[in-house]
Amino acid sequence: MKYDGHVHTPYCPHGSSDSFVQYIERALQLGLKEISFTEHAPLPEGFIDTTPTTDSAMHIDDLLPYFEDIQIVKERYKSKIKINVGLEIDFIEGFEEEIKTFLTKYGPFLDDSLLSVHFLKAGNDWICLDYSHELFGELTAKLGSVDEVYKCYYNTVEKAINSDLGEYKPKRIGHLTLVQKFQKKYPPSLLLDERVFALLDIMKQKGLALDYNGAGVMKEFCLEPYPSHRFVTYAQKIGIPLVFGSDAHQAKDLGQGFHQLLPVALSAPSSLIKHSFTKNKE
Repeated sequence: MKYDGHVHTPYCPHGSSDSFVQYIERALQLGLKEISFTEHAPLPEGFIDTTPTTDSAMHIDDLLPYFEDIQIVKERYKSKIKINVGLEIDFIEGFEEEIKTFLTKYGPFLDDSLLSVHFLKAGNDWICLDYSHELFGELTAKLGSVDEVYKCYYNTVEKAINSDLGEYKPKRIGHLTLVQKFQKKYPPSLLLDERVFALLDIMKQKGLALDYNGAGVMKEFCLEPYPSHRFVTYAQKIGIPLVFGSDAHQAKDLGQGFHQLLPVALSAPSSLIKHSFTKNKE
């Protein structure tokens, strides 16, 4: 694989201190021709991070330095690898206008972006579903069952897909089945495949690409990509572009899980594999 489209950086509070240079040198070792740094964007104004360590995303004061640092390595490595400035935008229900305002202001700085759901609204609270299996258990208790967590997650993803976030709304949905991160410990009793297929149908209608994310392969309670092979096969069938991503939070994790992605992806026509990014405003 020649492109890793979902990579975090030293600006991630819950990541490593590996430098941009370390990431890029590792990318070159792997033979990558393109990389997108997609750090967790600052959470929407007014939203309080509810994780125990309050380290879900970069601080707003770090945003411009983040852009500047990537521009430096872009220039340094321009003859060796294509480097994209990107962000992973959190869709948080109830904060759509704040997200839109953020994207309107900072979207012009971006080459790439993706839209992901990490926080679910449970009553008057927002709980991070992928922080830990313990917190997922609390979310299950709050919503009543594992099945209800899955339903809430997919409903929220659908809201993200249909949301009006302005001209710079990301054109790719991140880790579509992230709710499966703890599936070995908290298995649902219902088969919700049709719900995921329906989301893919809406993504196709909206012209969105799919983050084909290898990180789940490495998670002890998941052991498969986000999304699972059967969903990727369907996405290919209906012509949704795939963007391969490791979701690396340290340099050595670039390309993680790709060995599980290749057998499925290589069966698709090359025209359905997205290897580059077109700015949203174009």
